[in-house]
Amino acid sequence: MNRYAIIDIGGKQLRVEQGRFHDARHFAPVRPALTSNTKISINRVLLIRHGSSINFGYPWLKDAAVKGRILHGCFKEKLVIQKIHSKKKTRRTFGYRESMTRFVVDSISFGGEDLNKS
Repeated sequence: MNRYAIIDIGGKQLRVEQGRFHDARHFAPVRPALTSNTKISINRVLLIRHGSSINFGYPWLKDAAVKGRILHGCFKEKLVIQKIHSKKKTRRTFGYRESMTRFVVDSISFGGEDLNKS
């Protein structure tokens, strides 16, 4: 809990730690297909906490990166949407499951050094 980073990915901000997996909506890949065990590096790091020191970025930190690998693709739980037109007895129910990409964080680095080794 002493070492974590907040990253900007897929239009959302995630708090990530080493060794934990997270789900993200969108990756902007260089290659079109992201398969499992593909190594990724996320440079949009907003904040890094290491012990008692906290480093903020404006908007992102320079020389900071979160490195990890993709585990697999998955789906979120299903959202059910119901439309009701009053006075017409028209009801419509539909839903969808948003596709997500699950990734695990291997290391958090700042200023050229890996924060998880110290």
